[in-house]
Amino acid sequence: MLLVSQTYWAGAPFHFRTPPQNARVEPLLLRSEDHRELTALWWTPNAQPIPRIAVVAMHPRVDFTRHYSFPRLLDAGIGCLGANTRNPNNDTDTVHESILLDVAACVAHLRDVGVQKVVLLGNSGGGSLFAFYQAQAARSPEQRLRKTPAGAATRLEQSSLSPADGMIYVSAHKGEGRVMNECIDPAVVDESAPLISESSLDMYDPENGFQPAPQWSRYAPEFVARYRAAQIDRVRRLDALALHAVEQTVSAENLHADPDFQKQSAKEQRSILLREAFEPVMVIYRTMANLHYVNCTLDPSPREYGSLLSDRPDLMNMALMGFARLCTPRAWLSTWSGITSRADMIQTLPEIMEPTLLVHAGRDREIYPETDAQPLFEAVAAPDRTFQAFERARHYFEPDFGSKAAPDVEALMDAVVPWILERFGSA
Repeated sequence: MLLVSQTYWAGAPFHFRTPPQNARVEPLLLRSEDHRELTALWWTPNAQPIPRIAVVAMHPRVDFTRHYSFPRLLDAGIGCLGANTRNPNNDTDTVHESILLDVAACVAHLRDVGVQKVVLLGNSGGGSLFAFYQAQAARSPEQRLRKTPAGAATRLEQSSLSPADGMIYVSAHKGEGRVMNECIDPAVVDESAPLISESSLDMYDPENGFQPAPQWSRYAPEFVARYRAAQIDRVRRLDALALHAVEQTVSAENLHADPDFQKQSAKEQRSILLREAFEPVMVIYRTMANLHYVNCTLDPSPREYGSLLSDRPDLMNMALMGFARLCTPRAWLSTWSGITSRADMIQTLPEIMEPTLLVHAGRDREIYPETDAQPLFEAVAAPDRTFQAFERARHYFEPDFGSKAAPDVEALMDAVVPWILERFGSA
């Protein structure tokens, strides 16, 4: 059963369709301050091997090393660093406080090679990652977060975080946790029995207003209110499970560190060591259940039916592909819980004063005008702030299936390139 959206049939929609011309590319192996390695591609114009301005593109898990924005940026003389985090294509153990150090490694590399102005281009989940980084980088070291939501040391106060000079957010959501708050299925009331649904909370139950795809559904306001509240309740239950798992590990660590550990029998010592080493993985079933996917009257926009990942979210909701399907407790708390995650742009944007461009794609099937774009722009505190909407563009500005050209990308870059050059001078 093919459930993945056509968007992905011709390859990743965030990759450029035609390689950059008159440019060179250098593969990099960067190293973060906590000694983790990450890979990147450093694209530079042939005429400017050390460009004055450079853009960084990165996502918590997606490979942006060939981002669709790069060809036009390079044509304008702007360098492009497309980097993976330490968790390429796999966010099972993505802790945002840790991958901030990956962003720091990218910015540091550009400063080291002579780039004078660095702009962070946060596309989709890259937006909340970069905003979190910039907010922490702007703080004095002693004011930075010292603990992750799971209680581990971040070491951010010991790290060199160089703030970027400008921020661009394209199709950015408020944060992956905020996305989860809105797409998790509240009809799952027992995490050990994911096929069982509470019918009164099932958005895909016709009794609640669901219509067979691709007909748009309608839900009563009372159902919407109950549904949204129940989604947060499920997130809280998952938070409790994650925190319990963390507490079990901490308890074993404390027993191991106790001076009386050596007095235990060999069997008991081994039991404690095994519990300390044990790293549980949470399976989060049914995370494609946002009412917006199938009801266009909720936050109206010209979007098509379905989600970014699928034209049949009612079925994809049961499949492996989806948000946060597998994650460690620490990753759930840091990245996917909309209650505990600090990679939340509503919290971080008020701390960022650098020039900011926020771009909304009108036909986006994951980012919505009143739910996301409007509150995000209202949260921007930078004196130099710009909002731009492209009403017919999709999430990655990808064209219709089968098209070779991407006119929405060109329109986007017609706005992005001048915005950069006007603020940071000729490339």
